[in-house]
Amino acid sequence: MFKALVALTTPLLPEDYLSLVDPLWSTTELRGRVVGVRRETDRATTLTIRPGRAWTGHRAGQYVRIGVDVAGVRHWRTYSLSGPEGEADLTITVQALPDGLVSRHLVDATPVGSIVRLEQAAGDFVLPSPVPAKLLMVTAGSGITPVMSMLRTLGAHPDVVVLHSAPTAADVIFADELAARPGTVVRHTTEHGRLDLAELDALCPDWRDREAFVCGPAGLLDAAEEHWGEARARLHLERFTPPVRSTGGAGGTVTFGDRDVEVDGGASLLEAGEEAGVLLPSGCRMGICFSCILPLRDGQVRDLRTGEIHGEPGDMVQTCITGATGTARLDLRPAEENR
Repeated sequence: MFKALVALTTPLLPEDYLSLVDPLWSTTELRGRVVGVRRETDRATTLTIRPGRAWTGHRAGQYVRIGVDVAGVRHWRTYSLSGPEGEADLTITVQALPDGLVSRHLVDATPVGSIVRLEQAAGDFVLPSPVPAKLLMVTAGSGITPVMSMLRTLGAHPDVVVLHSAPTAADVIFADELAARPGTVVRHTTEHGRLDLAELDALCPDWRDREAFVCGPAGLLDAAEEHWGEARARLHLERFTPPVRSTGGAGGTVTFGDRDVEVDGGASLLEAGEEAGVLLPSGCRMGICFSCILPLRDGQVRDLRTGEIHGEPGDMVQTCITGATGTARLDLRPAEENR
């Protein structure tokens, strides 16, 4: 039967016709349809997405990569999932950045019915199993999104302390839910200043006995690592702020496979390659997940975080945090195929 269908639809496959009827039927590409759009603040919007059948679900606190087409170019970004575990639809809550091409598109120009591309959920910023008896969540800004997924999953867990910071009341995402949750303190930093972790002794006296989850700007996460000290084993951090880039890069010509791409001194190899239409592996885009590594065939590259120039033939290069410095050549075959 299937062979007969293939013969009838050649040169296309039966799936190509099914995808015209419903894009979510695709078995070669995971897609999702936006089925709900809810404004959270002036800058933040929650999108509810119904995934195709291949979606395997998520754990509270994980993130998902989403591909959207903007002006005819597909862009991939990573966002924390804000909905609870176990729901058929997934939700992301996106805060628009001033110069964020994709975030502004998702917040301001993605109506119900839009089709997006998806990857499976990933990330290890998740609740332990079994869930600890006492929890502490410390968040700032959009760092509340993965923690909200945890809180919604926990439901009426009896002992969760939440300390959340945002510039003003109007900037607090999920404000009504947080206000209704016992054990929650929301700080407006323009009025009361940023949270000093030394205040934990007063705000949550038994913080050392709690399993702690911290998500927000890099400064908060760095401070948490230092503050927890010997209690570090109880601390879980989620960093999704891109690392600060060094300046002064020269740029150069990088060959991806058989394609030459001019790379600006401030751009990553991943950004420049994608902008030129080269299909590249990618992941967190922050140098954390190592999903973007490609083998360096010749030349050298520059670490955008430190400015260090490095590279020998055969080295594996993280393209999301690496820039050009003169000419270089990368092999597009996945790393495992070169072993």
